Amino acid sequence: MRTLREFAAAMQFMTRFPVPAFRFEPEMVLAGAKFYPLVGAVVALGAILLERVLRVHLPTPVIALLVLVYFVVVTGGFHEDGLADTADALGGGWTRSRMLEIMRDSRIGSFGTIAVCLSLLARWALLAAMPIERFPLYILAAHVLCRWSTLPLGALFDSARADGLGAKLAHKIPLRSAAIGSLFAFAMVGGALRIEALVPIVVVSAITLLSGLYYRSQIGGITGDCFGATNQLAEIAVYLCGVWQ
Repeated sequence: MRTLREFAAAMQFMTRFPVPAFRFEPEMVLAGAKFYPLVGAVVALGAILLERVLRVHLPTPVIALLVLVYFVVVTGGFHEDGLADTADALGGGWTRSRMLEIMRDSRIGSFGTIAVCLSLLARWALLAAMPIERFPLYILAAHVLCRWSTLPLGALFDSARADGLGAKLAHKIPLRSAAIGSLFAFAMVGGALRIEALVPIVVVSAITLLSGLYYRSQIGGITGDCFGATNQLAEIAVYLCGVWQ
């Protein structure tokens, strides 16, 4: 029963999918962190089903656009928002305090707008260029690994401030949960891509580590927005692996 509640908490935290009502306990979000890659798999399976249904009716560029719309709807633009705030802060702030102040601002600036537009454009272009036989496999790998990136960031890096979403996850995800979640993630990606899985796993691991180190150098740690920014970079990187010849 507790395992189901942890998975429901992870699903509720990462998506807008309806989950059974249960008494919320803050530690459930941390305990359920090991299921973040599995949540990514659930999101990916919805996109794969959509792609299979539309494949016989629409050209790939249109399918890629509709799949992107699906991702934004089921996540509520959660990760795009994090990318926008992070880009605004790192692009427009000159001091740590100013960067953190910008991250708190709900308004989106020029750097954030450019970052989100480029992210959407990159994902659309890469999905549109994806070979048909690779499309579902790399969709699955991308959404498992981009959500996996939260685990090492939350297990290894400190929060940049004392409050906010980052403070609830940063250096608080148990190493045991991160290890279990990593096994889930790598097993799913390995099962989908076989030997090809090595490249996206290494690439996403490098992006996660380097982005975490960069956040720490600029703002002293990570925030909730940083999780979203790394998530977007990881998703794009896996799609790029899928179209690389």
